[in-house]
This record gives sequence, C-alpha cells and structure tokens, in this order.
Amino acid sequence: MGNQVDRKFTWVIKNFSTLQSEKIYSDEFVISGCKWRLLAFPEGNNSPNNFSLYLIVADYESLPSECKRNVFFTFTLVNQLHERLSRVKVARNWLDQKAPDWGFTSMISLIELHAKDGGYLLNDELKIVIELYVLEVIGKLDVPEESKEATKPLKTMNHNDDDEDIPGDLVDVNGFQVLPSQGEVCVLLVLVLITPSFYSKVGLARLIFEEHPATALECRTKNQSLRTSYMNLLLSLIKMLFKGPEEQSKDDLSDAEAALVYMTSLAFKLDWLEKKLNEVKES
Repeated sequence: MGNQVDRKFTWVIKNFSTLQSEKIYSDEFVISGCKWRLLAFPEGNNSPNNFSLYLIVADYESLPSECKRNVFFTFTLVNQLHERLSRVKVARNWLDQKAPDWGFTSMISLIELHAKDGGYLLNDELKIVIELYVLEVIGKLDVPEESKEATKPLKTMNHNDDDEDIPGDLVDVNGFQVLPSQGEVCVLLVLVLITPSFYSKVGLARLIFEEHPATALECRTKNQSLRTSYMNLLLSLIKMLFKGPEEQSKDDLSDAEAALVYMTSLAFKLDWLEKKLNEVKES
C-alpha cells in the first residue's frame, strides 16, 4: 500500500510481523517524471539484526545504460506514538542501470523496531515516508512532464503537518520559484532579532536574501525546477535547525549536517547556517 503527494511517498506495510518474504517492494510511484519503488528487507540485508531500506529505480533492467539520475532523499520511519522520535536518514547518490538502488542496511535495529509500545509498529503496520529530490536527469524521463502521472508542483511544508491541498502558484524570489503558502513559522527571526511572527514561505525566502544576500550568488544552475528544489531543501534545513531543543535529536543534527554539506557543494554560501548548526551541536 502506498500514497504519493508531490515529492513525498508514503508506504504502509501491513501485517509486518507475519511477513514471510525476504524482501518486499512498495507500489511504483512517480516523482519528477521518474518511476521509483522502495525496497525493504524485514529481517535485514546481510545485516540480520536490522531493518534494511532502499530507494530503487523501477524497471531498471530496461533503463538505457546512458541514463542516470542524481537524487537527494530522506527516509522517515514514522514513530506512530511519538512523532518526534521518528527515525530519519538522509542520502544522496547517482542511480543508473548498474547501480539502481541506494539506502541503508541498518535503518533501525529489529529490537527497537519490534519493541512493545515502541511506536514504530502500530496495529502491526509500519509507516515509511520518503521525500525525494531528483536533482539531475541524464537521458529521457520515464513519464513526460506534461503527463498526468508526472509530479505536480512541489507543495510547501505545512506548519501543522496536515495534508490539506495548497495552491501551487509560484512566486519569483531572487530568481527562485517559491510557493506562497501561509502558516510557515519564520525561524530566521531568531537570527535577525525581530519579534517572532508568522511568515509565508515566500516571506521567509525573501528574508534569507535580505539578511544574507550572498546566499545563492554563486548558484549557476538556471533550470528553474532544480532551483525550486534547492530552495525548498534550504527552507526545510532551516526549519530543522531552528526547532526547539526538546524536538532535536542526534539524528536530526546528523541529517542537518549532511544537508548543509550538500547545499554547500552546490555553491550556496551558508556560513551563517553552519554557525547555527555548531551552536545547536554545542548546546
């Protein structure tokens, strides 16, 4: 069973404790014109004490040898009793016919996964969410962008994390297309010492460029789809770093560090955000 919303795909594995298969696949889903599946090993993949989880190119056997896909994604193993305890891991890699999958041999230990009242298995259902950014595609797409199957414009992250529909109109902010949804907490207000208030995602993006104008000056990518993905990743990273201390875990900080390294590799100037990360790690 699976459910896709924009760049996120949710996979609910039912009757998990009674699964007989060594490995199981999710339904196929489409993000950024490419077809994907999730692959799980309930008893571990060459790691018998862990649950293993991977992203895989669907029908990779028929993928032309010259086709490659550069992806950045997060896996969330949802804790259905205590959401802030959900297990999150981040990865980035090129996928192609010869190397069609990437993920984690030890997503979580089986002891922790099966723990009574641990929260990961509720009514014997395991909930997995992937958020996938396709950063570059070499070769043709599986699904033309104008097709109804192709991914719709990226929605913003809701402050209340519900699934209500949000308008998909984009606003240009310093050459980056940003969704104008309301309700995003302007976490950067902590940096600029303004009285906390609510800003739209557009407002948050504008504030970034006002306070840190060099942030994206060296980002040479002209592809608007990629620029939108980069900006949403940056906004998600900021939200992660400015959560309350009680909501931050070592995994959160590790994921934030990985995302920051990646954004820096794209020529974003984020020394101001790196300073915040170091402050959080030392607190």
